[in-house]
Amino acid sequence: MQPPPLQRLCAFLILAVALVAAPAVAHTPLPVAAAEVVAPRPAAPPPPARPVDPLPYQVGLASWYGSYFQGRETTSGEPFNMYAMTAAHRQLPLGTRVRVTNLENRRSVVLRINDRGPVPTSRTIDVSYAAACALGFRVEGLVPVRIDLLPPPRR
Repeated sequence: MQPPPLQRLCAFLILAVALVAAPAVAHTPLPVAAAEVVAPRPAAPPPPARPVDPLPYQVGLASWYGSYFQGRETTSGEPFNMYAMTAAHRQLPLGTRVRVTNLENRRSVVLRINDRGPVPTSRTIDVSYAAACALGFRVEGLVPVRIDLLPPPRR
């Protein structure tokens, strides 16, 4: 079932606002009033170690590719398999594992980057046909997604 056009429009507007506002919010220093300035304290013991920061993520548009490319060589050298859980990304290293989450229905899948793309610069990632089916956007063709980097598997 396809979401109503108004819901789709709202999702794209939220995505646009998040992309525009995120850098400004992340780098804006908080103002300090003159009354808040106090004399320095004596040296204190160092704080306990912070937990490791979460891995970075990216928000953008996803598209999918399928039968036209079936069996053709990908950038990694392996043949493209539209039924495998793989994706194409312009910057991520080949072999990187990512979790891709459809922001319209919250479905997510884990994919392996094995190709370069997508060609249109307005899109962030191209997923295989199988991944598009699992994410629930095969019919629409384009959907806003969140891409989370996953740590490499332990050996």
